[in-house]
Amino acid sequence: MLPIGWECYNASDPSDTYENWDYGETTMNNDGVYRISNTHNMLVVVGCNTMGFALSKPTKGSNYKYAYQTGCMSYCNNSASAQDGLCDGVGCCHVNIPPGLTDYYFNFHEYDHSAMMDYSPCDYAFLVDRNNYTFQRSDLKMNTHQIMPVWLDWAIRVNDSISEDILSCKQAAKTGQDACASAHSDCVNSTNGPGYNCKCSKGYEGNAYVDDGCINIDECADPAKYPCYGVCKDTQGWYGCECPAGYRSHDPRTEPCTQQFALAAQISIGAIGGILVLAFLAFFFVLRKEKQKARDFYRKNGGLTLEKARTIKIYTRDNLKPILKSSNLIGKGGFGEVYKGVVDGATVAVKKPNGRSVLEKEQFPNEVIILSQVSHKNIVRLLGCCLEVDNPMLVYEFISKGSLEDNLYRADNEELLDLDVRLSILEESAQGLAYMHSQIHNKILHGDVKPANILLDENFSPKIADFGISRLLAKGKYHTANVIGDMSYMDPVYLQSGRLTDKSDVYSFGVVILELISRKSATDSENNSLVRSFLECQQKGESMIELFDKEIATTGDLGFLNKLAEIALECLN
Repeated sequence: MLPIGWECYNASDPSDTYENWDYGETTMNNDGVYRISNTHNMLVVVGCNTMGFALSKPTKGSNYKYAYQTGCMSYCNNSASAQDGLCDGVGCCHVNIPPGLTDYYFNFHEYDHSAMMDYSPCDYAFLVDRNNYTFQRSDLKMNTHQIMPVWLDWAIRVNDSISEDILSCKQAAKTGQDACASAHSDCVNSTNGPGYNCKCSKGYEGNAYVDDGCINIDECADPAKYPCYGVCKDTQGWYGCECPAGYRSHDPRTEPCTQQFALAAQISIGAIGGILVLAFLAFFFVLRKEKQKARDFYRKNGGLTLEKARTIKIYTRDNLKPILKSSNLIGKGGFGEVYKGVVDGATVAVKKPNGRSVLEKEQFPNEVIILSQVSHKNIVRLLGCCLEVDNPMLVYEFISKGSLEDNLYRADNEELLDLDVRLSILEESAQGLAYMHSQIHNKILHGDVKPANILLDENFSPKIADFGISRLLAKGKYHTANVIGDMSYMDPVYLQSGRLTDKSDVYSFGVVILELISRKSATDSENNSLVRSFLECQQKGESMIELFDKEIATTGDLGFLNKLAEIALECLN
């Protein structure tokens, strides 16, 4: 433990004068065995506006004032700027010291302390073991009698009884003055001043300065320090480690021993490995073939054309594969199956066409681009498509409330549609139909207008689904080889000729009106008796009251419902 150096400023005039000091001078025998350790100790200067130094006396015959001088400066803006645990120049700084030190003292450059006398009235400097000091802000008012732990290095050095030539292991051995007496010891030159140390050789421990002082270490008794995954055998100066019979390891000191297999087992494993390799190669070729098929489908289905379109997203087969599970199936229709799933964080509906709805490959990309450009609040938006399959799949936005059919007829539905909601659904659905028929450049017909294809969002606002499917079927733009749709809603002309017109959609919409005011499904009736019942009442001049849904057929609304029925029947003409 060695004293610190310090100087404290005059409280009456702290600008550049100090009234008490102690420079902490320390002197050891220059020819002795101890040196102040340069590897374990450091110089620390503590204070605000403080520059501190450590100095040593000049060597004999030197023209310089000091043999060694080093220091650092610490500064503080205010009392709170210095931080506990930090010694990087704010309230505290530190530097390394050189080897060979046997004496030193401290000195300071004085700076104005008038603004900091309350929290830093003194300057401090000291040597200290690196592992035994951590700066604290309270050290700015350190006790001037403080002492610090300092590490000393010991070595066999020159003194009055030994020739000054004995400074190293080589010189000691040459003159027979080597102090390393033990048979298993090594001489090591000092790194801090002249001299040397003795230590036990690798694999030995004890006192290297006495005969037989270095004793063999039993490494096998300390497996944590000397690991062995096999059979450990102690030897002089080290230890052996080998795997037991039937086991092997590249280095049993670092890697576990593994069992060696018999020849028959190795042959079996080799055969199994060969089979696995063949299976992998077969899988690889199948996978490669599937990828090639996907690329071929992509090109055949117009992928190169759709890549240039900004309004459509192209999904890969892998994007949609997790969705195409039976547990995600939410509907079936003439076009195919519909699945619900999540892609890129968005909930979507994926339409997978069945084998009957063959798509026309040449026209498909152009028709999809047209459909993707449709933007209306009452039309379900086409988001994208997947082209890596024989019949491309379509990806639509998902509408949360389900279809009008579900909401109108489901027995467990607690939210019965009142007359105002039904009228709003009819009005907005008509707006969607009108938009597709006459308000866009490329007229698009539906061909399958029915409650199942009118979806409702969370506010019961309708969105017509499957618009434009007729454009994607394989004969002509408005003439299909296979009439696809629900026959209960089909225009008789379209049913007979396959020729789809805007009047076909108007006819189907008329049937939807009759369903909404009667809450009777056209698909549940034989020979379309719902339409026939309303037509017969009109032709005979009879009242239609019995046909209306009793939930909405109040006395005040009967006239209005009759008007709606007449409009629906006009659509059927």
